[in-house]
Amino acid sequence: MRAADGASFQLLWRAPGAPVRDVLYWMPALGVAARHYLALAEALAARGVAMVMHEWRGIGSSNRRAGRQVDWGYRELLEMDMPAGIAVARRQWPGARYWVGGHSLGGQLATVYGALHPQEFQGLTLVASGAPYWRQFPHARLIGLAYAAAPWLARLVGHLPGRRIGFGGNEARGVIDDWARTGRSGRYAARGMPDTMEQQLAAMHWPVLTLRMRDDWFVPQPSLEWLLGKMPRAPHRSNVLAPNDLGGNAADHFSWMKAPDAIAAHIADWIVTGT
Repeated sequence: MRAADGASFQLLWRAPGAPVRDVLYWMPALGVAARHYLALAEALAARGVAMVMHEWRGIGSSNRRAGRQVDWGYRELLEMDMPAGIAVARRQWPGARYWVGGHSLGGQLATVYGALHPQEFQGLTLVASGAPYWRQFPHARLIGLAYAAAPWLARLVGHLPGRRIGFGGNEARGVIDDWARTGRSGRYAARGMPDTMEQQLAAMHWPVLTLRMRDDWFVPQPSLEWLLGKMPRAPHRSNVLAPNDLGGNAADHFSWMKAPDAIAAHIADWIVTGT
């Protein structure tokens, strides 16, 4: 599929054999290709929920790669890529109910997109996702320094060399600027977009499911609470998962992907009950 500016990527999906009633549109974590969520999608399909896996611009099947001459930010992701992918999904299953969700930064973008398009979805699900505001983390001053250093490094190199430094993929300067701005200020905003995200988040009223991993230092409890606090009108169901919920895998930011059955069970149950 192709976005308005010519960027293209493939959508992956898994769906139950019966007529599809519910579809979860899924945003991956920063630097994680869509194919890594196939196990989660298959577990959801087995429980009657279709899942569409978005591909980040700049990774996997995307025809873009970040560099000094190729840049983008949240605006392209929210105004071009996500609408194009969601439109394809809706053509595939025009009569279904749609839900939006994601992992880590993908969950944040799903949240913001949902706030900008409140009539499109029935609810929001967040897995290992929270706001990056530096004050909500242990060792907060070091986190704050990282939010100052990452944009500087991205400008120096032409992109953030995430593969080399062990954080994300090779990320566009604009994405890192927008992410770090939220990390420093605690507010969601994006260059080139109206500064209304916070107001629209405050108006969100559909249900939210959050699944936090017990030992996830990327998303400590205060980080999740800061994000939920932006949506005071949205009822939420929150669960914390431990290793015994995840087939013995570590309850951290990424290990749950190896054993996603418990995640799928929570999501499917929440979608069926609606709250």
